Amino acid sequence: MALMALSWLLGDGERADRLLSLTGMTVDDLRQGASNPRILAEFVRYLEGHEADLVAAADAIGTSPPALVNARIELERQT
Repeated sequence: MALMALSWLLGDGERADRLLSLTGMTVDDLRQGASNPRILAEFVRYLEGHEADLVAAADAIGTSPPALVNARIELERQT
């Protein structure tokens, strides 16, 4: 679910630029970290800090904001 939300965000140029600017990560960093539960959890935490993006991401991938937050919690348990 977090990976789907990340893919959605990276498909939106303005949102992607903001993510990269605020985190200092590159697209390559995100690609390499896409299978890392810690990176995915931090990405969802980033969305939680930008409620409009959290809601839009959840809607785009057919889930709810609380489900994304729960996915982050589960990813954190894996680290």
